[in-house]
Amino acid sequence: MNAPVYKRLLVKLSGEALMGSREYGVDPQTVQALAREIAAVHATGLQLALVIGGGNIFRGLLASAAGMERTSADHIGMLATVMNALAVQSALEHEGVPTRVQTAIAMQSLAEPYIRRRAIRHLEKGRVVIFAAGTGNPYFTTDTAATLRAMEIGADAILKATKVAGVYDKDPAIHPDAVRYDSISYKEVLNRGLKVMDSTAIAMCMDNDLPLVVFDMTVPGNLLRACRGEVMGTTVQTEA
Repeated sequence: MNAPVYKRLLVKLSGEALMGSREYGVDPQTVQALAREIAAVHATGLQLALVIGGGNIFRGLLASAAGMERTSADHIGMLATVMNALAVQSALEHEGVPTRVQTAIAMQSLAEPYIRRRAIRHLEKGRVVIFAAGTGNPYFTTDTAATLRAMEIGADAILKATKVAGVYDKDPAIHPDAVRYDSISYKEVLNRGLKVMDSTAIAMCMDNDLPLVVFDMTVPGNLLRACRGEVMGTTVQTEA
């Protein structure tokens, strides 16, 4: 087995990755399958952190568009990410993986508060750290939270797990002739308006020279392959 080319990674997962065939919520079998994929990475000795969205439960931006006050809607969305983090933590511990959840909003009876040095210490001790509740502030997405946390813990890269094989020049679900990029620069992503992450997250990655690998998480074993540095998906970096 080849050793991972990275020492420390942050994986960004969408809340929808936990739904399975359901229309919303959390499917226990899907979460357990995801936990087995993460456990395989953990077994290599790689230091791994996770950020999970909350779109399978609640989307603050959509609720705001429907008339809910934006700050309240975003706070509800942050709580949804905490629920997802606890579900994944339970599944990981069932696989024997030591795990800690840290939240940007204090809720001591459920999880630790986010403390950067403590998070790094957990990673050094071989624990998977799940960052929840976004940045703790409204108007910021979990993409931005993932980028911020990745920089704070000194991650070598961000892996963004999606349902498609990488970044395309247009939506492959609508356009059969869509072309996938093997590599693309952050500047091109911004200039072309490609829906990889929100523009704030992309700009932060670009300013801090933090590589982003976008890959298809629905294929079993792809997470481990991505963590090994195998060529797959699309790499977004300062210079393509």
